[in-house]
Amino acid sequence: MDVFVGISLSLIIVGIILVILEIFIIPGFGVSGIIGLLMMIGGVFLVADSFAEGVLYLLIILIVAGLLIYIGYKTGRLKKLWRKVALGEKQRTEEGFVAPKTDYIHYLGKTGKALTLLRPAGTAQIEGERVDVVTDGSFIPKDSAIKVIAVEGTRIIVSREENE
Repeated sequence: MDVFVGISLSLIIVGIILVILEIFIIPGFGVSGIIGLLMMIGGVFLVADSFAEGVLYLLIILIVAGLLIYIGYKTGRLKKLWRKVALGEKQRTEEGFVAPKTDYIHYLGKTGKALTLLRPAGTAQIEGERVDVVTDGSFIPKDSAIKVIAVEGTRIIVSREENE
């Protein structure tokens, strides 16, 4: 019985460490957090004498965790922690933040001039506007005539104008 207590305690501790790493350090999909939760659940079931007792322990843990989260939210401690972890600033237009323009379809078939080297990305002037463009994979020198051959969302794809 002592071996199971040691193993279950180890599983719970490693599970907690993995969840903490997932929250604060490891960016990404959540694999370490899921593995950590499964290790903690496995540790609880190893320490229990029966399946029903393990389920009872898990229910008690969930209720206590829910109460702690509720109390932390009501007292404001969770809000303070959240402000330290999450970005609270809003990106306002007055401060210079602008959402990308998405209606570039009207450029399709239009011609313009490469303002920079396009290898394969760069800047071009189309209908008097400076726009970011991407070539079809070729290198286009500065000041070359270009034509918009495709628009994919916010990407304007150009090729070198043939009659140059």
